Amino acid sequence: MTRVAAIDCGTNSIRLLVADLDPETGEITDLDRRMIINRLGQGVDRTGRLHPDALARTFAACREYREIITGFGVGPERTRFVATSASRDAENSDEYVKGVRDILGVEPEVVSGEEEAHLSFVGATKELTGGQFPAPYLVFDLGGGSTEFVLGGEDVQAARSVDIGCVRLTERHFGGAELPSEEQIAEARAHVRAELDKAEEVVPLTGAATLVGLAGTVTTVSAIAQDLPGYESARIHHSRLSRERVAEIARDLLSATHAERAAIPSMHPGRVDVIAAGALELLEIMDRTGAAELVVSEHDILDGIAWSTAS
Repeated sequence: MTRVAAIDCGTNSIRLLVADLDPETGEITDLDRRMIINRLGQGVDRTGRLHPDALARTFAACREYREIITGFGVGPERTRFVATSASRDAENSDEYVKGVRDILGVEPEVVSGEEEAHLSFVGATKELTGGQFPAPYLVFDLGGGSTEFVLGGEDVQAARSVDIGCVRLTERHFGGAELPSEEQIAEARAHVRAELDKAEEVVPLTGAATLVGLAGTVTTVSAIAQDLPGYESARIHHSRLSRERVAEIARDLLSATHAERAAIPSMHPGRVDVIAAGALELLEIMDRTGAAELVVSEHDILDGIAWSTAS
């Protein structure tokens, strides 16, 4: 067994996984898996810079994670910190990099969209074996600022990252509106469809045997579809979402007030203001792929980072 620590710092959340890995069997044993909503991408799409409050939230999370990593006896040589969309886009990313390095003793890697896609694919598909989940897989990781699409079986065949995500769509098209107007929704749909066109220039979006959805928007929609009394990872992991159910949930979320969305038992407070845009994007992805259903995975880029650290 190899013990590693993996950190995924995205646009909306920063997540930690400390795990024991067995490279021979492909088994991953979680020791600690957690998430903090840090909203690193706050205002980046508009200003091009990381907001001081967002940096403060991120550094506070890093200090909390440092204590956990140290407690499990994992050193910097077995810790990998991967930074994604918001830090790629920001002019002042050097301030962010220095802060993380000073706290954790590791260099945050601002990976390309293609590397991000590869890590997501490995994390999501390493355990998808047998006839229940036939290959090839089309994996999409619907994040806050970007969405990655990866097609593959045993190996990655094609990958592309595009600039759509629940935070970016909310800030650009919905603004501070309590309820988005039909015009705002139409603009968001057009944005998503244009970015899907770009993804399809590299990654075939139709014809995969299994569509696999990753990240907080997808898992939250699954929890809503199952009417869970809270967030239950075991029931969400490898659940299935039909296109019809996604359409119903997207419609309901787009017409719900902030208070109504916040009252959903499985809703994380940090997702209340961005889940409607995320659900809209999810529906557009399913429509473009033509898939009648998707498989929801709790294992994603975070698990891919862990496996890359072990190797």
